[in-house]
Amino acid sequence: MEVTKLEHACQIVTEGTARLVIDPGGFTRPVDTEGVVAVVVTHEHPDHVTPEQLRRILDRNPGAVVIGPAGVARLLQADVPVDVVTDGDHRTIGPFELSFHGTRHNLIHSSVPVVDNTGVLVNGRLFHPGDSYTIPDVPVEVLAAPVGAPWLKVAEMMDYVLAVAPRRAYPVHEATLSDTGYGMHTARLREAVEPDGVLEILRPGESLTI
Repeated sequence: MEVTKLEHACQIVTEGTARLVIDPGGFTRPVDTEGVVAVVVTHEHPDHVTPEQLRRILDRNPGAVVIGPAGVARLLQADVPVDVVTDGDHRTIGPFELSFHGTRHNLIHSSVPVVDNTGVLVNGRLFHPGDSYTIPDVPVEVLAAPVGAPWLKVAEMMDYVLAVAPRRAYPVHEATLSDTGYGMHTARLREAVEPDGVLEILRPGESLTI
């Protein structure tokens, strides 16, 4: 299995000839990938999903299914059908065994509504939490770790990664950071991951074999 990080929150997981797209949002390049069997959307915010990105993917991959929590289904009801999932649900799509964890987005501010957010564990190995600090009740081999967001505090990010204790991690959700801020946040992330684990820095378009 291989994961390719695109800009910000979007990942493409490849197993054989099949691909799984996670969170194709508006901060990400146009996703023109073929061989897609499913698209998982962790929550409804536009940096994680846009109807335009989904339509582009589905036009190229008409058999692909879209999976996400109830808030995603409400957002996209006029555009595409969504297979609604929540904490504890499981799906098998092609070579991908998907389990879903968590129900709510991290708090941004008391004035900002808290939306549905459900992270996804792919083939029991790669966990993408979306915008949350959800800790799965199973070991995580590889964690896609958010490093920059209006809801994120570095100390809490470090505590989250320490609690998950992945063997490997790589930073995601970085579009809100300058180069200087990205370097500072990933340095703190490295402190939380190492020495017991390994931090991989993936630039957009780079891949990691799992």
